[in-house]
Amino acid sequence: MTATASHDLLLIIDFGSQVTQLIARRLREANVFCEIRPYQSVDDATLYELNPKAVILSGGPASVNAPDSPRAPQKVFEMGVPVLGICYGQQVMIEQLGGHVESDQHREFGRAFVEPAGRHGDDTIFSGLFATGREEVWMSHGDRVAKLAPGFEVIGKSPNAPYAIVADYDRNFFAVQFHPEVHHTPNGRKLLENFTRLAGFRGDWTMGAYRDEAIRMIREQVGDAKVICGLSGGVDSSVAAVLIHEAIGDQLTCVFVDHGLLRLGEAEEVVTMFRDHYNIPLIHADESELFLGELEGVSDPETKRKTIGRLFIDVFQKYADQIEGAKFLAQGTLYPDVIESVSFSGGPSVTIKSHHNVGGLPEKMGLKLVEPLRELFKDEVRALGRELGLPQSFIGRHPFPGPGLAIRCPGEITRDKLDILRKADAVYIDQIRKHGLYDDIWQAFVAILPVRTVGVMGDGRTYDYACALRAVTSVDGMTADYYPFTHEFLGETATRIINEVNGINRVTYDITSKPPGTIEWE
Repeated sequence: MTATASHDLLLIIDFGSQVTQLIARRLREANVFCEIRPYQSVDDATLYELNPKAVILSGGPASVNAPDSPRAPQKVFEMGVPVLGICYGQQVMIEQLGGHVESDQHREFGRAFVEPAGRHGDDTIFSGLFATGREEVWMSHGDRVAKLAPGFEVIGKSPNAPYAIVADYDRNFFAVQFHPEVHHTPNGRKLLENFTRLAGFRGDWTMGAYRDEAIRMIREQVGDAKVICGLSGGVDSSVAAVLIHEAIGDQLTCVFVDHGLLRLGEAEEVVTMFRDHYNIPLIHADESELFLGELEGVSDPETKRKTIGRLFIDVFQKYADQIEGAKFLAQGTLYPDVIESVSFSGGPSVTIKSHHNVGGLPEKMGLKLVEPLRELFKDEVRALGRELGLPQSFIGRHPFPGPGLAIRCPGEITRDKLDILRKADAVYIDQIRKHGLYDDIWQAFVAILPVRTVGVMGDGRTYDYACALRAVTSVDGMTADYYPFTHEFLGETATRIINEVNGINRVTYDITSKPPGTIEWE
């Protein structure tokens, strides 16, 4: 049983779309609890156990006409609950219920406009749509519905999708060819909210309620045992630590591992906040020599991440052995970490990169995991932090990765490069704060590049490192756009870095979005 068990569930069956998690975000924003499950893990028994109040079928890269293509359990359509199919989910629904889908006839990618083609009254999920006569949507499909299943009628059409929106009102089955979850579909959020209202959701998913339920569940899980919390100083692990401390008090000991890959002055800030302000038992483990020694000569990004993850486990083991009665390790794992690493329950989504805090612990540790944030997105964690009384200046901090500066230092890591990087990053963040831009940006940092370039300073020649500035806007870190700084800001910042940081003579700005890039460089 989890802290979410008392909430009505909207089940999202994932067919492998890279934006399935955005469906979940939109629903959470409407205070509806939802869970993503890959299609191959959902059978009749699972549906009975989960007892969802409604189901959404996600998009996906397959064709329903391909051999062994993914399908939804037929029981989904026999449970008597509302069902919404999105893109591939629409095609699966129509095909399984007796319609027909044709392949590779009318590809449609990008912006499109859907016009009404049937009834779409105010008492349906289409309430508020078509106010201007048509809806702007985001299409991404090669296949399309060619023949409707019995009971369905067409509600909207686009130039390349005659069945862009369809509905079976008697069974509360709805399906759209476009993606309402992405921001390129302006009224997509409204459609999803209408669906949850039609399904009878109460909108009771709040961080205030989650806090109380999570505290109860932590107490039930832990009992009178001791817990070690891996504290990185970031928002996630910090909120987890304060939440667990509120639940079990001094049964919690935080282990703050200084791996030598932190930002300027960060170790001192973390120790002061948790040891002095919150009076939480804290072990400051300075293991920088261990980490930097193991990383010497390593340039492959996955090797860096896995080395750091392994050493974190070793360090926790070392301190766990010193704490009598320690039976649990707490981590600040988030829902996007889980999705991006392997899909929430082992589904079809592609693994982009490994996360050091996902995947459980080696059996040799003899510790069980406490992960009270595992079902939350980043902005929900911030909201929970506010519920717990953490200062806004801390809650609003940009995300900082567990591997630290190691993944902002492409190529080989050296102490000299890390020192240069820390100073350049401090100047950059100072610039952002001085210009009042910090809260408008999801994440900003400097990456030091594995190249040296020729420069001129005064009358002398330099041969120093180039660096890249990175700043993105995002809602949950799953997709991101680069922040549109003015040329004046970039010029001023580049001048400051070059003047104030010995070792850098060239500054660039990274304008890659996610996808196709990731936010971090490694």
